[in-house]
Amino acid sequence: MEKGTFPIDRFQQMQTPFYYYDIPLLNQTLQTLQDQLRAHPDYHLHYAVKANANPAILRHIQEAGFGADCVSGGEIQAALDAGFSPQSIVFAGVGKADWEIQLALRAQIHSFNVESIPELEVINQLAVEMQQTANVSLRINPDVGAHTHHNITTGRAENKFGIAMDRMKDTIRQALAMSNVRFVGLHFHIGSQILQMDDFVALAQRINELQDRLEQAGIRDIRHINVGGGLGIDYTDPNGHPIPTFGDYFQTYATHLRLRPGQQLHFELGRAVVGQMGTLITRCLYVKPTATRQFAIVDAGMTDLIRPALYDAYHRIENITSSEPEETYDVVGPICESSDVFVRDHRMNRTQRGDLIAIRSAGAYGEIMASRYNLRRLPGSYTSDEI
Repeated sequence: MEKGTFPIDRFQQMQTPFYYYDIPLLNQTLQTLQDQLRAHPDYHLHYAVKANANPAILRHIQEAGFGADCVSGGEIQAALDAGFSPQSIVFAGVGKADWEIQLALRAQIHSFNVESIPELEVINQLAVEMQQTANVSLRINPDVGAHTHHNITTGRAENKFGIAMDRMKDTIRQALAMSNVRFVGLHFHIGSQILQMDDFVALAQRINELQDRLEQAGIRDIRHINVGGGLGIDYTDPNGHPIPTFGDYFQTYATHLRLRPGQQLHFELGRAVVGQMGTLITRCLYVKPTATRQFAIVDAGMTDLIRPALYDAYHRIENITSSEPEETYDVVGPICESSDVFVRDHRMNRTQRGDLIAIRSAGAYGEIMASRYNLRRLPGSYTSDEI
């Protein structure tokens, strides 16, 4: 969203900090996804609820016809409350509690992405007690690296996620022998904020190799392949690239992944769907010059947007109420932590107390990760339909 298109007069009247969600951009993104997927009838998208579970956003995604990827019982309930069909919901996560599994079984979701043999055994036991049959896909750790921050890689052997490749065949055979689970597919996910298509090519090639191994072992009835998500967004230039390169992403798999006849391919995109449509609006409290730096102290902090403190993540930051010449600032929050810094040595329009600051590309892993540390209130959230 260009600086001049924010409803600044309305923002001036509102209590900061708050999240502002651009619904027209969300709808354009969803339309682009629909257009791209139309060419691939065997491809299915499950929105990763962990990126943003704002009820208004969930409703728009559900109305666009997409499914939900959930990693907790709370997310499953939020998806159901937003109207997602249970048969469009997949349930991932390395540590599923009994009550979460029971909730998913009662709802009769599409499938569980199972991450260990002990989890598989518990799902079968609970399904027996509830007289249900659970569809399961086994999450395999493909030991494929991704060009992203270390803390958001998930597909290396050192990560806690998934079943090791050398245990894959034995685990499938155990699943096939269980009374109340139905083995339906394989699940993979190598990380988040991935911008190099070569990473997805490497995953596709590894899946080809694993499917060949399984066929040689006589295991052929694999109906679903789930490649997770991971597609990143342009944090540097959100105005120039408001919608990710979905076409390149899907075509990468179409070109390099050898699906078997009748196999369905599933995706779990989150950030790529909602990242660019969200902006954190904050207000400058003070400008504090020192001998070596100039701090713009704002009323948002790491409790409202933790990504810079947690991942050293970059967000474009703009003073949307100043047209003065640019100066250099460290933009920091009020939290009693030295890591409560949004950006250092940042050029933006000359800033003074009361100016509104926009922290862009905050639609994913922003509001959903907010906390009440320092007993701060949670940030507000508003859609463009409400303002």
